[in-house]
Amino acid sequence: MPERFLNYIGGEWTAPSTNDYFENRNPADREDVIGRFPRSGAADVERAVQSARRGFAAWSRTPAPLRGQVLQRVGELLVQKKEEIARAMTREMGKVLPETRGDVQEGIDTAFYAATEGRRLFGRVVPSELRSKWAMSFRRPIGVAGLITPFNFPLAIPTWKTFPALLCGNAVILKPAEDVPHTVHLLVEVLLEAGCLDESRKQIERAAALAEGTALAAAVADSRAKIESAAVPAFRCEFEGRIWPD
Repeated sequence: MPERFLNYIGGEWTAPSTNDYFENRNPADREDVIGRFPRSGAADVERAVQSARRGFAAWSRTPAPLRGQVLQRVGELLVQKKEEIARAMTREMGKVLPETRGDVQEGIDTAFYAATEGRRLFGRVVPSELRSKWAMSFRRPIGVAGLITPFNFPLAIPTWKTFPALLCGNAVILKPAEDVPHTVHLLVEVLLEAGCLDESRKQIERAAALAEGTALAAAVADSRAKIESAAVPAFRCEFEGRIWPD
């Protein structure tokens, strides 16, 4: 019996509300079933949104240098697990090992870069035209980010989007392509080991929705119109390289 994988929502691995799963197979050997992954529905997405909002309240108050330290640990763990993840990625989506090792290296580099930005989230102080006024700006977290990532770089692209968002204090709901859910599952396990999702530390309550065909609601296709229908207040989405709503 193939291994059954779950969504990570609200600080725990949980079955989809639909109780439905799909098979993920090795493209080079269709008899090799990597596992069964959740085919989630709208109720799962709603739970993920509410969980991420609660997590945002805690994570956004964590000082940026400390958030950077967590991502530093994420990078160190990716270094340790580079070969393991690369081989799992090759099995899942068919790239040769030199390519998948490079994919993991992209994630490592992104983690270490994001970690250093924890001490460089600078604001500005500017001259005021009024004698009694002082003008300044500072950076602050936005809220919950909905990330929908493609299959061609199964680890690199999720890290490009997730790590900067986390470093800046935002919460993330991550939906990978249905062709590569296992690679993102391994990434979530790394985040857990690093303490990024550890509720006992009150750092964050995060959701990684590993679901086929589920973007922001059940059966949401890759169209802006349908994503708009699933949007909730203060929920920002990256879609095809654009942030929506603007």
